[in-house]
Amino acid sequence: MEAASANGEGARELTSDRQPIGRCRCLGPAPPRVGLAPPPGSRRCPRGRAGQPRAGEPGSYKAAGPAPLLLLLLLLLLLLLPAAMLRLLLLLPLLGAAGALPSPLRRRRSASLPVGPYLTRYLSQQIDHFGFDENRTFQQRYLVADQNWKKDNGPILFYTGNEGDITWFCNNTDSKHLNYLTSEQALADFAVLVEYLKMTIAGARHSPVIAIGGSYGGMLAAWFRMKYPHVVVGALAASAPIWQFGDLVPCGTFFSIVTNDFKKSGAGCSESIRNSWDAINHLSSTDAGLQWLSNTFHLCSPLKNLQDAAVLKNWLSETWVNLAMVNYPYKADFLQPLPAWPIQEVCKFLKDPSLSEKLLLQNVFQAVNLYYNYTGEAPCLDVSQTATKSLGEMGWYYQACTEMVMPLCTDGVHDMFEPQKWDFDALSEECYRMWGVRPRLSWILSMYGGKNISSHSNIIFSNGGLDPWSAGGVTQNITNSLVAVVIPDGAHHLDLRSRNPLDPKSVQQARALEIGLMKQWIEKARHSH
Repeated sequence: MEAASANGEGARELTSDRQPIGRCRCLGPAPPRVGLAPPPGSRRCPRGRAGQPRAGEPGSYKAAGPAPLLLLLLLLLLLLLPAAMLRLLLLLPLLGAAGALPSPLRRRRSASLPVGPYLTRYLSQQIDHFGFDENRTFQQRYLVADQNWKKDNGPILFYTGNEGDITWFCNNTDSKHLNYLTSEQALADFAVLVEYLKMTIAGARHSPVIAIGGSYGGMLAAWFRMKYPHVVVGALAASAPIWQFGDLVPCGTFFSIVTNDFKKSGAGCSESIRNSWDAINHLSSTDAGLQWLSNTFHLCSPLKNLQDAAVLKNWLSETWVNLAMVNYPYKADFLQPLPAWPIQEVCKFLKDPSLSEKLLLQNVFQAVNLYYNYTGEAPCLDVSQTATKSLGEMGWYYQACTEMVMPLCTDGVHDMFEPQKWDFDALSEECYRMWGVRPRLSWILSMYGGKNISSHSNIIFSNGGLDPWSAGGVTQNITNSLVAVVIPDGAHHLDLRSRNPLDPKSVQQARALEIGLMKQWIEKARHSH
């Protein structure tokens, strides 16, 4: 069974008289803008519309099956675990997807609406779990699927969610309300919800609970086990960059991995992209050049000045990062409808970095057009959207301006991007301008321990070798129970996606190892009662 909070990864929807007052948590990483790290799961936060998988395509769920149709990173382990072997209750707190804000009539705790194979329910949660002068509550939405659950203390899989559509955010940008948008509050929401469910669901009192999440949700899953080991017996943290903070890892590794993905996918590919920046800079220096760029890239809105040209370059950078994240071995519709091994397909247009500026950029257009217009239905390309679908961009930007401070940088030598140093001071000024807050560079390290986590146990950290977010992930075993699983042929949390005949052997082996370890946790928990 699953439960998910309607607000998005770790996001919480705050209400006063059933009106949202401003707390949501988003997910996701992506490449940075002037120091703002993109969300981990989606590289930067959402930009396009979230689309549903087509029936029969990888990642789609048949109506008759027990698989969920949830937030983006819902790569259900129900599809990986034979029902006879693990009859489980899968709970996914939908933390923070405001795009699905329930109407007042649906916010009563007793409300229970089916969503595919799930029931939609609500729990009244404290807005602030850590203070005592704020007594207001909000209705947290979660989904429950128990078709294959063994009701006599069978195991529970608790999906920690991801950033979601939080379109109401634009009406609630007061930082005094966003102040509750933190990972700590989200984890407390999880703990209260799990204990409530174990107390109120018949036969679940002693059920072992395993937290599962990918990307930012993977970070939450790991931190949930660290902070609340009495609530969850273990965690699977897929593509979780818990070390992309402070100086734990070099700030440039993220973009080096992106570059290597392109370099391995076609001769001249990464070099073509590296050369494209100077070409854009040169052409954008004149009005005629700006017009040519607008026409060549079929832009919905023409470029008018150098600032617009900078937006174009940022859009291209984010596109290359997104492609690295979703470089799956089969057709998929995670961020955009894409062919199998999409970087290989893109690199077919980028073979000759020595071409003239205009010929080179015409090829770059063909490459990005495959990403944004693979279906051939887009009349033009919108540089204001990077098609990370409905991952909650504004919420993530707020978090990147408070506690989720992820240093990222490029040098144009070890990567294919324009040089951009990590500049914390510039980030701080931008955050103050946008939100009236200053980021705390070391808070996450103080809160969750950085690399000093050997005292914890029962966490699987899985990372794909093709995924740039593996730069900040745990890729080596720390102890016998803090296990790293590296998937050389895997992009962003490939192991959490539903099984596919084209899955590389490395991800099949990773899933088998993950399931084996979870079974051990479950058996040990059962013997403790």
